[in-house]
Amino acid sequence: MLQRARERADARKNSGLDMEVFDNYTGCSRAANTLSGGETFLASLSLALGLADVVQAYAGGIHLDTMFIDEGFGTLDPETLDFALQSLLELQKGGRLVGIISHVPELSERIDAQLRITRTDRGSRAAFHVG
Repeated sequence: MLQRARERADARKNSGLDMEVFDNYTGCSRAANTLSGGETFLASLSLALGLADVVQAYAGGIHLDTMFIDEGFGTLDPETLDFALQSLLELQKGGRLVGIISHVPELSERIDAQLRITRTDRGSRAAFHVG
């Protein structure tokens, strides 16, 4: 669980929006900068989804049904990658479109609908690949 840090790391600096993580395994809070790559990715995804929900709630009918994730997948171990992809599929089932920008080969094997950008001598080419 992410929460606002209650104590300042350095009293000489202006602060107040520092984040920490409550670790259910240890029962203690720790600084957000101690998260692993996979944990950081999942925390960032959670914050983005939460922000989209807040914007929708306060923006009078604006719907944010599409989001793009640019990289971050290369930092995930296989188990966390599976969890992240399953979470993204659940979002898709809930009506949200999630675009992934990535160079991780395993993702291209597991995602059926792709827009591939290829560099050529005459500029870039874009082509959809399905299946």
